[in-house]
Amino acid sequence: MYQQYNYPYAGYMPYQGTMVQKPDYTQPCLQTALQLVIESVQGEREDELFYQYLISIAPTQDEKEIIASIRDDEKKHNQMFRNIYRDFTGQEIGSLNEEQFEKPANYIDGIKKALFGELKAVEKYRRIKQCLPEGIYQHMLFEIITDELKHATKYNYLFTLNKK
Repeated sequence: MYQQYNYPYAGYMPYQGTMVQKPDYTQPCLQTALQLVIESVQGEREDELFYQYLISIAPTQDEKEIIASIRDDEKKHNQMFRNIYRDFTGQEIGSLNEEQFEKPANYIDGIKKALFGELKAVEKYRRIKQCLPEGIYQHMLFEIITDELKHATKYNYLFTLNKK
């Protein structure tokens, strides 16, 4: 399914200037994880666009800044997932479908959608983490998962702040 890249050291592949053990590409779990990584790149990009829209309709500057910090993390996650995919396959994730999102009826609905989207992402990312070899890649997913939980907390705060 995935073309293996010929690295100079048998059984190892480069990661940020070091060599790490290359995974067994025949494992169905790893193949599933790589497919979920592709989906996650698309999801992180859609979240980024959706959050950009929420910034535009947020009622206060403080709320805009909170959502902007979340949006910036989503950009970072997108790049991290792209790096994971490239490290395992030797290939780049190409252009994806035209990014679109559904505008919420109002700001509160957008916050609710964002909150539950972050929690749903945690479930997907845990599945990816379980299938990756121990080491740096699981640490990367742990960082992404904890960011998503932090985002959910921030959206819960924004929801509480605006729910009257």
